[in-house]
Amino acid sequence: MFGLKQSKILIVFTLIATGLLLFITLVFHPRQESAYAAEGEVEEMVNNLHWLGHASFRLDSSKVIYFDPWKLSPDSPKADFIFITHDHYDHYSLDDVKIISTKDTVIVTDNTVGRQLQGARLNYKEIRPLSPGDNIEIDGVKISAVASYNIGKQFHTKNSQKLGFIVTIDGVKIYHAGDTDNIPEMAGYQCDIALLPVSGTYVMTTEEAAKAALTIKPKVAIPMHYGDIVGSDSDARRFEDLLKGKVEVKILRKES
Repeated sequence: MFGLKQSKILIVFTLIATGLLLFITLVFHPRQESAYAAEGEVEEMVNNLHWLGHASFRLDSSKVIYFDPWKLSPDSPKADFIFITHDHYDHYSLDDVKIISTKDTVIVTDNTVGRQLQGARLNYKEIRPLSPGDNIEIDGVKISAVASYNIGKQFHTKNSQKLGFIVTIDGVKIYHAGDTDNIPEMAGYQCDIALLPVSGTYVMTTEEAAKAALTIKPKVAIPMHYGDIVGSDSDARRFEDLLKGKVEVKILRKES
């Protein structure tokens, strides 16, 4: 009789403990959001992505977002967000930032450019300098600052902490790699759309960029950093050929 009572107490205790563990799991470890967006969402985002030459892009989504604006048209749409990967003139152009920045614009960049912008005559809402590994969210836009550097050359050293960005907007993750080689950190990057440099010299070669795309496994890879200063259309086509049947590649037409 005593043993039966003990058994009942043990069963009740087990049920309570199981329920408490389930409650803690749901509250403190909620289900993570999917790492990837639906095909239709990605396709729509690609259709709203404009290559402005070199490493410069404008995304027309629920926010107007620029990456590394350079050689912009004077009547370019104003920006909600501007992402600047590093301080080299073909990525950080104060004259171009002035064209698109307003009192409502958030500028996200590395620490070097952040310091330079603080002393500039410029309209902006906020300047957010970041380091690799930083994660923030502003106005519903999730931003991860990631590593971007060269291996075996000194143009963009790891210690300089230049950036790439993984930006989640409208449920889609876009990775702008900045000026980088195929680095080990890419094995941990998850994105739907990857904007990858392909020109060689200062960044990855076409072959290295294709290997990076196979590591990252985006739904769509878009070549950049060619057609100005270094690289040509043939680099973009070669990138597409190397990934045929493995990763979808979209070569965007340059817009002004």
